[in-house]
Amino acid sequence: MNKKFTTSQITLLGLMIAILLLMAYTPLGYLNIGPLAITFNIIPVAISAITMGPVGGAIAGAVFGLTSFGQCIGIGGTSLMGVTLFGINPFLAFVQRFIPRLVDGLLLGYIFQGVRRKSKNIYLSCAVTGFLSAFLNTLFFMGLLVGLFGNTEYVQGLMGGKNVILFICTFVGINAVCEMLSATVITGAVGAALYKARLLPGTEKKSEKVVKTAEV
Repeated sequence: MNKKFTTSQITLLGLMIAILLLMAYTPLGYLNIGPLAITFNIIPVAISAITMGPVGGAIAGAVFGLTSFGQCIGIGGTSLMGVTLFGINPFLAFVQRFIPRLVDGLLLGYIFQGVRRKSKNIYLSCAVTGFLSAFLNTLFFMGLLVGLFGNTEYVQGLMGGKNVILFICTFVGINAVCEMLSATVITGAVGAALYKARLLPGTEKKSEKVVKTAEV
């Protein structure tokens, strides 16, 4: 992995973090439906991972995780589930809110690099990364919810006697589908645009080779 980032890539990461914070602290980032919310904040994380690899994804994911935990204590809005989990165990609530987003961002960087090696279609590579950003975010979030709080009266009440897999599928429902669709389409389109603007890793080198060949 190339650990040297261009000024444009670093600037873009800063822009994605700014957008993420704007979305987190305004109604733009969340659509609350019941105890869960449809979140679009995973999209800047996916774009950061595409632009700067695992490092950029992890940084943006960490910011997303911190804003998500902030909702447990009324910062940037309030999550009913977050407040309840915080009341049960503040530390585990932090882990359940922060770790999935950090790990998601980190993995997305590797996922994009892996898919990009297999496919010459930049839109496909970015779209797959966008889809998995939402899928993994939901998987990790719900996995830790059940793993850390599964024995509590609150989560047992939500489960209503269902097994874990059925509970997760029915609980996230339309929320997860909307997140995956929006993340797939938007990340694919933005990633393709960034590729054309030569802001993705490796595109600058290709541009330089073309210029040198022309000079010769």
